[in-house]
Amino acid sequence: MQRHTRLATLTCAAALGAIGVAAQALDDYPSRPVRLIVTQAAGSGMDIQARVLAQKMTELWGQQWVVDNRPGANGIIGMDTVAKSKPDGYTLVYASASVLAMNPFIYKSLPYNTLRDFAPITQTGANPMGVVVNPALGVSSLNDLVTLAKARPGQLNFGSFGIGNQTHLMGELLSSAAGIKMTHVPYKGQTPALTDLMAGQIEMAFTTLAGVTDLVEAGKLKLIATFGEERDDAFPNVPTVRESGYPSVIMVGWSGLLAPAGVPSQILDRLQGGTAQSLGSPEVKNAFSRQGARAISGSSPEAFGRLIQSEGQKFSVVIKNAGLEGTQ
Repeated sequence: MQRHTRLATLTCAAALGAIGVAAQALDDYPSRPVRLIVTQAAGSGMDIQARVLAQKMTELWGQQWVVDNRPGANGIIGMDTVAKSKPDGYTLVYASASVLAMNPFIYKSLPYNTLRDFAPITQTGANPMGVVVNPALGVSSLNDLVTLAKARPGQLNFGSFGIGNQTHLMGELLSSAAGIKMTHVPYKGQTPALTDLMAGQIEMAFTTLAGVTDLVEAGKLKLIATFGEERDDAFPNVPTVRESGYPSVIMVGWSGLLAPAGVPSQILDRLQGGTAQSLGSPEVKNAFSRQGARAISGSSPEAFGRLIQSEGQKFSVVIKNAGLEGTQ
């Protein structure tokens, strides 16, 4: 009897010890570097945002946030890496609306379930979108572009960040609304698409404004229209697609931070609080603004989760109408 009592006491003590170690691990988080996977290539608008946030979080917590770019397959490669990682809060993903709300409807199957295999932390940014052209194309407005496309059906090439990406859908929506035919050229992200555009390999690209602001201001690219409901504050002289005669063509991007499912709620709360503080700082807000984006601070995990679901429902209709449902 005494032996059984001693065993029970030891078992209880071991369990309490394990709980204590786990609690200490939560209290000490983060005690080592945090890996932030970005689903776009280095130099893209998403990458710039992620690096700004990572630097601020490093300063805030005294532990390095390391950006790890995993572009390709419209973000699926990076997302799958995070879905299969240990749910301890040390591997996170920075992803866009295309990856989170559109992929589930465009791809016949994904190696993960976006809603089940990830824990939303917070929305991080709102990313206005637009169409940029090579200045050598000689067009000054969206209507000029449409006129040229009608005169040269199928001969103008537009770049996107990948098949089924939000930037791809922008091109398809405009083509349908304007009654034009253009050739889609998918890339593995913003950086290679814009590189080819500046080199004259393609005539235009549909893109987030984040990542093109400096190129437009330097005259290397020409922004001829934006896709929001109102003109963008960073480019007040550039009309919207809506103003140009296509009222149904409206598209706004967004980005957010997620962890693999199973990360303890205390860590998720700490991550949300830290990123809210960082995104609300003047330097981060200004850095996002310089890239044509807007930092979003204070979005809760629940609110971000609802955004992913509601945007998915909205995009599913647009994707179906564009004939892209289950095409990949």
